[in-house]
Amino acid sequence: MSVNDPRGPSVDSRTADRKAKIAERLAHRGCNSRKGAVTVVIAWPDRLHVVEPAPLITVAGRLERKGGREMVARCPTEQDAREAADWLVDRFSRLVPGLPVTTDIEPGGGQYLVILTTGRR
Repeated sequence: MSVNDPRGPSVDSRTADRKAKIAERLAHRGCNSRKGAVTVVIAWPDRLHVVEPAPLITVAGRLERKGGREMVARCPTEQDAREAADWLVDRFSRLVPGLPVTTDIEPGGGQYLVILTTGRR
């Protein structure tokens, strides 16, 4: 196959160890290209009714670096927002154990905004 075809040859580095006897091998270009293209995602549970949920890994990184407040979801009812807020506090206690977060729920535009807040600003 052509090197431009996904089934074409591509050099795959098997190890960063310079002492390894075989440091490289051939792999399909498509397979080799996909290996590093996996984005870490924390899925929101299906039981929560949230609209446009924020990517939590990104939120955790920003809050850890800068602190402050960040809106993470919109919910149709206040009860849905409370359930999402409780889940978020539990999730962040394990995701970033040294970062104490609290949640705020604010009504706005016929929905409820779930906001994460850290002690640092």
